[in-house]
Amino acid sequence: MRIFEAKLTYSLVSPGEAIALNTPALVVAYLNSAFEQSPLQEAFYCVYLDRKNHPLGRHLISLGTATSTLTSPREVFRGAILSGSTGVCLSHNHPSGDPAPSTADIRVTRDLKEAARILDIDLVDHVIVGDVNADPLKVGYFSFHQQGLL
Repeated sequence: MRIFEAKLTYSLVSPGEAIALNTPALVVAYLNSAFEQSPLQEAFYCVYLDRKNHPLGRHLISLGTATSTLTSPREVFRGAILSGSTGVCLSHNHPSGDPAPSTADIRVTRDLKEAARILDIDLVDHVIVGDVNADPLKVGYFSFHQQGLL
């Protein structure tokens, strides 16, 4: 039987003062470079937060296809528990550019909200990142929190 050890590793994402991620626009700015790494694939990230919404780190949960990515509460909250975060902000991109949530996006968010409640970890937001030029609303992102869905 093989036994594994869990470790946290740190890579500098942004130098300088930590900014509280308390608006969807700040979340988008924080994750912008992450989504640029694979712009033609959906990527699902979890940002681990302290109690004042300062980022402790971000973790790529899943890298998918042009139209979907897989995620589950186990993968999302593993890092949150290991890092001791009190909150998380979820985010994924839509390579099509239209950030409107799909039925699957809404279902996954509801499941993750319930898991967060059970674990006593605050689900601050789930932000879908698109392209302002492809967004019918010309915003470039969709925030479940702003839309009252969290």
